Amino acid sequence: MRLRSFLKKRLVTEEVETQMNRIRKMTGSLGYDPWGFNRDAATIGMSLVRPIYEKWFRVDSRGEENVPAEGPVLLVANHSGQLPLDGVLIGYAIASRRDRPRLPRAMIERFFPTVPYLGIMLNQVGAVLGDPANCARMLQNDEAIIVFPEGIRGSGKLYRDRYQLKRFGNGFMRLAMEHNATVVPVGVVGCEETIPAFGNIKPVARWLGVPYVPIAAPVVLPAKVYLRFGEPMKFQGESSMTEDDINREVDKVRQAISDLIDIGLSERERLF
Repeated sequence: MRLRSFLKKRLVTEEVETQMNRIRKMTGSLGYDPWGFNRDAATIGMSLVRPIYEKWFRVDSRGEENVPAEGPVLLVANHSGQLPLDGVLIGYAIASRRDRPRLPRAMIERFFPTVPYLGIMLNQVGAVLGDPANCARMLQNDEAIIVFPEGIRGSGKLYRDRYQLKRFGNGFMRLAMEHNATVVPVGVVGCEETIPAFGNIKPVARWLGVPYVPIAAPVVLPAKVYLRFGEPMKFQGESSMTEDDINREVDKVRQAISDLIDIGLSERERLF
């Protein structure tokens, strides 16, 4: 608590504090919500991310107004870059927008909470273990949630496979149908170049119990990042729907994301 107060006093500007106060987030008397979110920690996180977003990656974000200001939302994006920088940048884009900002929650891989202190820190700034039950409860709570249906297949892809979408899981579609959530496709361009990987040391990854150990750039490169938010999509589920029916709906979202990636790539003038 003392460290948090010290960091908030040192790092948080009046502008960031004002922006965070515009975001409605229900927390209990101890300052936390049921998933561990803490407003002060999130405010500090916003302050730390701001220069990274504006100065290091120089993010060009368009279409964030397509994200509804309230109600259950799934922000479905392509995944890349070895580290979950894409989720951080998407979340900041929506939290910092001028009109009716909101703070999306990110679904994180199961191995993150196994790292000492990291899981608690991520929970406090809004991230939640990527479990369907967690996602369902948050949608019932009218949260906006960032999901990456490619999962590890996307974040761990090699540089030669950049911007080639991997297979999508269909769990997000079932949740969207069940909870009448709005799906907003997001195309991310630039994160593939932040930490390009040229190989994966699988034996070491198995020994460490992690998804991958990439042969990658030893630093996070300042690639310019483009975020493109697509038109909101709604899907109606029926008990008679088969697995193939659901997969066809998933393919519609996948195609929308692919189109947004193509737009971002066509508008990109330089890598850095």
